[in-house]
Amino acid sequence: MKTGNQSIKTDFILSGLFQYGQMDTFLFVAIVILFAVALMGNIILILLIQLDTRLHTPMYFLLSQLSFMDIMNITTTVPKMATNFLSNSTTIAFLGCEIQTFVFIVLGGTEALLLGFMSYDRYVAICHPLHYPLLMSKKICWFMVTCAWTSCSINALVHTLYVFHLPFCRSRLINHFFCELPSLLQLACQNTSQYEYTVILSGLIILLLPFLAILASYACVLTVVFQMSSGKGQTRAVSTCSSHLIVASLFYVTALSTYTRPHSLHSLGQDKTVAVFYTIITPLLNPFIYSLRNKEVIGAMRSLLV
Repeated sequence: MKTGNQSIKTDFILSGLFQYGQMDTFLFVAIVILFAVALMGNIILILLIQLDTRLHTPMYFLLSQLSFMDIMNITTTVPKMATNFLSNSTTIAFLGCEIQTFVFIVLGGTEALLLGFMSYDRYVAICHPLHYPLLMSKKICWFMVTCAWTSCSINALVHTLYVFHLPFCRSRLINHFFCELPSLLQLACQNTSQYEYTVILSGLIILLLPFLAILASYACVLTVVFQMSSGKGQTRAVSTCSSHLIVASLFYVTALSTYTRPHSLHSLGQDKTVAVFYTIITPLLNPFIYSLRNKEVIGAMRSLLV
């Protein structure tokens, strides 16, 4: 136990996403359904990729990693939120909050980098097809994934250790439905303005750079497609790229709005709403956007069902 200007390592209180009214019960049921659909969609996609040898390619290897991250991401936040709602309990243990913060930062950062690698895969496949086997070999794919996991784990460990060594001498109420770093900083009774610059810098590197890489990759892809393809091919390419960009933008823009804004510009209610998009909505959309519009995945599903 710490005394004086330090905090006691006791439970935190989560305000939650709901206020236990009739509309909130409806919203809770809706989110549980979305959670179940997202979980099943990602699990099915992973199983399809593992069982069908036609999907044993770099693109689908990266896609299976994305589905695994989405499963981990949504199970890091929603089950605890649901448990608290059903039990009328709003507490989370200090250690539990610390673990949740660490895991969420790891998964969010790794997914941000992975989406960038996936766009690079499409860029190489379409713009440099002859070099694709060399530039996207199995060894390079594993290297990309390992680098993403390792770098984001180190980043998450540094931020988590720092934040949970801050003195929390104010209210223990976290105005959020899970332990997220910006919400925790609001409880600190120590000036964290200098540290916030490191959070913003991390957000710019891990979120903004991959997002810019995705935009550049798809711009190059569309340029090549419009130079080489027929009208039908161009329409299909635009449709595919636009759907990918919409989902990616939803993830990056909402995450950037949370992690690259200074403490003074954060709105308590807005942060919770924005977090729903990158914790629930994008894990729900990813397996459908990247698979249901893909003939190879549809074919694999049909062959398994027949």
